[in-house]
Amino acid sequence: MPRSLPRLPLASLLALAVGGTLVTGTVRGEDWPTFRGAARTAVAPDTNLLESWPEGGPKLLWKAVGAGRGYATPAIAGKRIVTLGDGLSTAGDDKDEYLTCYDRETGKQLWKTKTGQAWNEGPESWQSSRSTPTVDGDLVYVITPQGVLIGCQVADGKETFRIDLKATFGGKKGDGWGYSESPLVDGDRLIVTPGGDDAMMVALDKKTGKEIWKCPMKDCRGAGHSSIVISKVGNRKVYVQTTASGAVGVDAASGKLLWSFPIDQTTAVIPTPIVRDDLVFFSAGYRRGGALLKQVATADGVKMEEIYGLKQDLANKHGGLVLVGDHIYGDSDDQGIPFCAELMTGKIVWKERATGKGSIAVAAGDGHVYLRFQDGILALVKADPAGFKEVSTFKIPDSDARPSWAHPVILDGKLYLREQDAILCYDITAK
Repeated sequence: MPRSLPRLPLASLLALAVGGTLVTGTVRGEDWPTFRGAARTAVAPDTNLLESWPEGGPKLLWKAVGAGRGYATPAIAGKRIVTLGDGLSTAGDDKDEYLTCYDRETGKQLWKTKTGQAWNEGPESWQSSRSTPTVDGDLVYVITPQGVLIGCQVADGKETFRIDLKATFGGKKGDGWGYSESPLVDGDRLIVTPGGDDAMMVALDKKTGKEIWKCPMKDCRGAGHSSIVISKVGNRKVYVQTTASGAVGVDAASGKLLWSFPIDQTTAVIPTPIVRDDLVFFSAGYRRGGALLKQVATADGVKMEEIYGLKQDLANKHGGLVLVGDHIYGDSDDQGIPFCAELMTGKIVWKERATGKGSIAVAAGDGHVYLRFQDGILALVKADPAGFKEVSTFKIPDSDARPSWAHPVILDGKLYLREQDAILCYDITAK
């Protein structure tokens, strides 16, 4: 998978190494093919983005409809955009769940493929689809809330395989909210987290779904909501994930569990971990906190060392965190209070109220963090540890019916926002 450049502050990404040479000027990403982008950092490589927005927000280029009810973010690759939702406006009275595809330039819906029944467990605002699809070449993969992994053709949505992670691998969720993971594609492999004792994580052939290896984990509490991130420790590739039991590192070649960092049981473990070189930062909400770990190569594997344990001030419920330069940005649990903290120490350098209210889903690009509040306010905030500066805000259209939880996507000078049945595409390129 492509790697981002997390050590560089985004404000200084005007020079980006490409093919061994330096190019200057505008830098843009090609694809955002899975949850939090190609490297799962939620940090876009784009430069030359708007420093502020006009009243009412950036220019709306198009609005797509038919995405349905749900909190999955758009996955974008090539000329296609895909997402997951139920009760589509384009499906008549059918309330089932569909994988949907759109033209990237116009927002026109190209196809829809039924994945199964809608997820209707719990209060209404907790219901519906939540897993962001993953696009890889001609194929797209998604996990339904019921734990069914489905592969489809990108061209027409034709299903290629379907695997029930519970029935096949004894999978289980660590909470009652349904599967939310975005599958990982690594070379010819598809890696997902069933969450079972015998198969906490599995690697499959991405074409056929055939098992390559499975990683057991004794007394695993079940899958969390997080998605797997690739790390490299010495000459070994490690898949880093957080489950309901805590953070884990799995050998990519063999599926061996290399290390684990257990946490006390909590309501749910949701944020995707942040990986920088041999470092792993992970967070859990409900007042659990955030911790920084160091992976160390050994003669026969990889061990984990704790740089600092769980710090409650770094807890994040479900909006995610981003690493920009040497600082972490995100929401304080789900309070709607953004914070900035030093990665290496966990020290909070600022924590401030903003215009929006409720939990925050976060992305970053070109020296700014994009904060999407539960009440539908989107804020542009300087990624600056010197102090909190909210530059611009606008209210996302039609964001009052349900919580505005889907994560922002920044790609090729555009901002994509999923708001239930609609996908909105904004032009954020500086002229």
